[in-house]
Amino acid sequence: MNRLSTQKRVQVIAALVEGMSIRSIVRMIGASKNTVVKLLEDIGNACSIYQDKVFRDLTCKRIECDEIWSFVHAKEGHLPPELQGVFGYGDIYTWVAIDADTKLVPCWNVGRRDAVSGEAFIKDLASRLANRVQLSTDGFKVYLTAVEEAFGADIDYGMIVKVYGHNQDEQTRRYSPAVCIGCEKEVIAGNPDQNLISTSYIERQNLTMRMSMRRFTRLTNGFSKKIENHMHAIALHYMYYNFCRIHKTLRCTPAMEAGVSKTLWSIEDIVALLDK
Repeated sequence: MNRLSTQKRVQVIAALVEGMSIRSIVRMIGASKNTVVKLLEDIGNACSIYQDKVFRDLTCKRIECDEIWSFVHAKEGHLPPELQGVFGYGDIYTWVAIDADTKLVPCWNVGRRDAVSGEAFIKDLASRLANRVQLSTDGFKVYLTAVEEAFGADIDYGMIVKVYGHNQDEQTRRYSPAVCIGCEKEVIAGNPDQNLISTSYIERQNLTMRMSMRRFTRLTNGFSKKIENHMHAIALHYMYYNFCRIHKTLRCTPAMEAGVSKTLWSIEDIVALLDK
């Protein structure tokens, strides 16, 4: 397999972080599919290792968490019997945390929507923080146990529970979310500011994921076929989001706003991680 030049690697990664599919990149760049996939694997590993290293002792004040659905290989209902219940096939959830002030995404976890994945995610989040924070989540009950085990009493935790109406029309129910008819804020631990109990930023971040990664686009055949490549794509996405993409309201990158980086990164800087 031929080694891509630095210029070609920059072109491939730039296309990936802007939401292009691998086959589209193959047609545009002229590289083979295997070469593009191998580059995704290498750069995904490098981005994951780098972010795991630098996102430590963070001085965040407000954190919002949520989980976003996707699937690998096939949707859960279409899996053959021998693949049902096997991790890496069917429904996959990405648990994500965001700093509401700096918009930094300090950690994420790819797994199932269950207690095991939730507890691992919250423990990872707790290990990266240097101080007490205010945490907001939705009403998913897994967070209750996970937050208590990871933070104990050293957290101000609020939960926002949304109430949805019912769509009568089958077509509307299938392709459109139910209408939110109300929400309730609950204080779970500590003394959170109830005006700041919200999941608005993390839900907007979910949209950014779906718009920036072809694998998350609904109703297409661009979904992930292998769980490993799914994870690599997410690591690359957050490397670009945290270090390269200037946030419109901040006028700098989330990493710069959070004090993790002093400079604006480029795609070339991400490619340079491969040599390191």
